[in-house]
Amino acid sequence: MIFRRIAVIGLGLLGGSVGLAVAENLPGCTTTGFDADPEVRRRAAIRGLVSRVCETAAEAVAEAELVIFCVPVGAMGAAASAIAGALPKDALVSDVGSSKAAVTEALRAALPGAIVVPAHPVAGTERSGPDAGFAHLFRHRWCILTPPDDADPAAVSRLAAFWEALGANVEIMDAAHHDLVLAVTSHIPHLIAYTIVGTASDLEDVTRSEVIKYSAGGFRDFTRIAASDPVMWRDVFLTNRDAVLEMLGRFTEDLTALQRAIRRGDGAALHDLFTRTRDIRRSIVEQGQDDARPDFGRSDHED
Repeated sequence: MIFRRIAVIGLGLLGGSVGLAVAENLPGCTTTGFDADPEVRRRAAIRGLVSRVCETAAEAVAEAELVIFCVPVGAMGAAASAIAGALPKDALVSDVGSSKAAVTEALRAALPGAIVVPAHPVAGTERSGPDAGFAHLFRHRWCILTPPDDADPAAVSRLAAFWEALGANVEIMDAAHHDLVLAVTSHIPHLIAYTIVGTASDLEDVTRSEVIKYSAGGFRDFTRIAASDPVMWRDVFLTNRDAVLEMLGRFTEDLTALQRAIRRGDGAALHDLFTRTRDIRRSIVEQGQDDARPDFGRSDHED
């Protein structure tokens, strides 16, 4: 048994999915959970997201061997401080946050002397809350561990084995490098989606009803991303500010070059760009990170 007692702090999409995945893949493990929202705790208990929903974070971690923080990255420090007096000495502390350098700093500052190995399962949906979680969320997805330089190798190995047991593929990465990579692959796409949808809603010559009624596939898929949890993404952009701004600068330069090519009628430049980007899309599908079927595998009756 990798861990016998696991505490999940935060019982939304990711926390709920961790609890359900543990129940399905590690049946001998007991899970406790806590969420600051009483309604979330009530729904978590009804759905059975964890073995026992607790009324305080301290109660949830009292006997835990592994504690996983599944709260917005901006709340990591406060959530960790709430368990500081109750955390067992040998417990391993981790998280599921999308920005790692800031989270590592927050967890270690709030829990001095604790065994901290941050992690980021690169998985999720546009839905949030305790009713959004499901046991297979992490299957065949990557989970990136970003252990500090002084991390215990045995603790890193145990956490890697835990995520592999939930069906994830595990990668080890430096926290700062993780933040740059995710700024490109996740954070900037979300920022673009929020911007595109916001621009459409602010147009004076096109009504909002027309935007909704005549949404083509591209705009529709932007809206799926833009439906993601606003609190979570607000915190991601604030905690990963430097990497996001660096990648946003690169994107702005490329967008300016594309604008110039369109203005000049440079079809060769456009064709070259679109060919290169299509190859990247094909590689993503080949590696099993998306569905190759038309319309992303959606059936006719799906939204």
